[in-house]
Parts: sequence; structure tokens; C-alpha cells
Amino acid sequence: MKLCHTLLAVLFLASCAARAQEVPATAGNQATTGNQAATSPPATGRAGLPVNGMLHYDLHYSQSTQFGGVQGDQQWSSTSGDASYTNTNARLPFSMQYGGGYGWAWNGAPSAGNVFQHLSLSQGVAWRRWNLSASGNASYTFETPTTGFTGVPGTGEPIGGPGSNPLSGLTILTQNTRSVSDTMTVSIGHSLGYATSLSFGGSSGQSHFIDNNGGNSDTLMVNAGITRRLNARSSGSASYSFSRFNYGANYAYQVNGAQISFSQANSVQFGISRQWNWKIGTSVSIGPQWVSSSNSAISPSSTMLSMGASVNDTFKFGTGSLSYSRGSTGGSGYMLGAESDVASANFSHQFGKKTSFGLTGSYMRTAGLNGNGLTNGKFAGVQASRQVGRYLSVFGNYTAVSQSSNLVSTANVLNNVFQSVSFGIGYSPREIRLKK
Repeated sequence: MKLCHTLLAVLFLASCAARAQEVPATAGNQATTGNQAATSPPATGRAGLPVNGMLHYDLHYSQSTQFGGVQGDQQWSSTSGDASYTNTNARLPFSMQYGGGYGWAWNGAPSAGNVFQHLSLSQGVAWRRWNLSASGNASYTFETPTTGFTGVPGTGEPIGGPGSNPLSGLTILTQNTRSVSDTMTVSIGHSLGYATSLSFGGSSGQSHFIDNNGGNSDTLMVNAGITRRLNARSSGSASYSFSRFNYGANYAYQVNGAQISFSQANSVQFGISRQWNWKIGTSVSIGPQWVSSSNSAISPSSTMLSMGASVNDTFKFGTGSLSYSRGSTGGSGYMLGAESDVASANFSHQFGKKTSFGLTGSYMRTAGLNGNGLTNGKFAGVQASRQVGRYLSVFGNYTAVSQSSNLVSTANVLNNVFQSVSFGIGYSPREIRLKK
């Protein structure tokens, strides 16, 4: 984990250093006569670090009414903000996105935590036929992330658009559960020619439950693959990955008191992707996955099918996407390893220049590798916003979350229907172009 953090820092510093430019001296390059002064400016030396990119930020205030769930009926308010920056350097691309806020209940049961945050960083380096990227995600939340970048519904963050969903490996829906998670990913790509490229990568992550009402886990993954261009619109691929999930000692869900220290999976997938036109793109990959654990008596070795598929479409009336994934996971803090199926859908539309609409939803099935424990969760959110001033907007949001689970010993796991209705106001100035 520390190595990945260090590498990301090194890449960012290297990016900044590479952007530093020398300004050539121009004075004294042409002859002068008599007392005529040279017209060229003097040398300026090093010009500092140029910044070229777009910066944007938003501020939101919302009022929410919640029905059902772990805490029962509740009214609460929240203040939150988002900020994003993307540079325009093709050889050293960098992006940052942050979302966070504070919420407080003023009617109903108090919450375990009020702060929510999510930070995402990505740094790339492109050099001849090589490309290197490093990215990191860190989040702090009081429930399983669902809609919006921070995963907290009803705060006013955009939903349904590209990049609006939280990046989370948690597939069991919980509430009133404070957790901290982070993931670091490094990937290297190399082009062998016009049609073939290789890729190598790895990631490490951790998920910790602050109040010890879930199981801590660490994740390590490495992968390698090859991609071959088949024609102008299609490409095929083959990949191998290894994943290992290490579990802590405070698991809330165990089998007859027995503990599994780790589970692991080896996967091979073959895939194909196609860009049908400038609007529609599809991809699908499928292959076997071999799963084992540190205690075969509790969780015996097995072979399962892993796969992933996605469809992206840009309509005249909006942008939509569908995705599906299947494979082994760490158990989301309540199982000793799991097999998960996740299907998601997103749609967004802009009505003129002032009104926007977003829709998102997901279905998650999580089954324990040892045959014990099963949850079926789903959520959907819809949001509309309207600009009412140069920088001000109003929004309304409705989110519904439902889950059935036989993990009855874990009180914070949702096992009913939870609904939230929110209204609020947002402040969103124009993007700031930074250039130096």
C-alpha cells in the first residue's frame, strides 16, 4: 500500500517537473549600432510550472426526509461541495475529483457519522509506445455508497452521467456504518505495433469499519493482458488476473466461530469490444475463475464463471449506459469471501440550457463462497435540477433502496425498503480555465 502511494506521488511530481519549460534567451542576437539599444527582451531563465486545464466546483444545501431503513423515519440536512480539475496535456494527463460534506439529523434517530468524503486522483505518462498511469481513490462514508460521486443520495450531486457513480467494491447495502476505504491502481501499456498492445497492472486496497460493526479487509490484485485490433471498429483481448482478499479478526459474520484468513481467485478472460458507430459502443469478456481460501473445510475450492459486459449509447435525447459484472469479491465486510453479480444502468438528459435530468439504478446479488449468507440488494435514484439564476439552481431527488438478506445477526445490514426525498439549492459558477 505504501509503495503504491509513493509511486503516485512520484508520478505527480515528475509530471510537474516535466511541465517546467526553459525560456530561451533572445537578447543580444542582433547587432546594434551607436547608442541604439537592443530591442529584444532580456533572458528570463526558468519560467516556473505552467498550468493548463479546467477547474470547476459546486456547492449544495439540501433538506431530506427518509422513510424506513435501519434508523426509521428521519429528517436531516446536509451541506456539501464538489471540485474537479483536468489538465489538457496529452503526454502528462492529470485529473482530480473531490466530493464531500456534512449532514445532521434534526428529527429522528441520530446518525453514527455525519461526514462523507471521496477523493479521486489520476496521473498518466505517455512516452513513445509506452503509457503509464497511476490512480487512487479514498472515501469516508456512513453507509454503503449508492448514488452520486460520494455515494450519499439527495445531496444535489449529479447522477446518471458518466463518472457520477461512486467507485465501490461493497455490494452489501448498510446504514449507520462508518467505513474508510482506499484503492491504488498502477497500469503499464506498451504498443507492439499498429494492431497489438500489451498491458500490465496491479492494485491494492483496504476497507476498514471504524465502529467494528463490519469486517476489515485488504485486497491485492495483479493482471496482464493482450489486445489485438481486428478491424477499424473491433478488437479482441485475452487477460489473466490474480486477486487475494485478506481478512481481519473482527468479522461480524463467521461460520460456527471459525475464521478464514484469506481467499483468492485466479481468472482468465477472453473478450471482444466494438464501436458500432460514433454513438454506440459495446464490450464483453468471459472466462473461468478458480477460487480457494485458507480454510478449505469451511470454504472449499471451486470453479465459477467470471464475466463483464457494457453498452454505452449517446442518444439525441440523452446519454445512457448498461453494465454487468460477475466474479469473486472480499465479502463486503460481512462474508468470508463472496460471489457477486452487479448490474447497473445510467441515463442523463439536458433539457435546453437550464434543466437537467438524471436516472441511475443497480442490482447486486452477493452470495458467500461457503454457501452461507445471501443478499439481494437494489437501488434507484432520479433527480431533476433547474437553473434559476446565473449561478444558482434548485433540485429535487428521490432515491429508493431495497435489500433482502439472511444476515440477521448484523443489525446495520439493510433488510427492508428505505426511501429518501430531498430538495435543495446549488451554487455552480462557470468553469475556470487555468493557463500559465
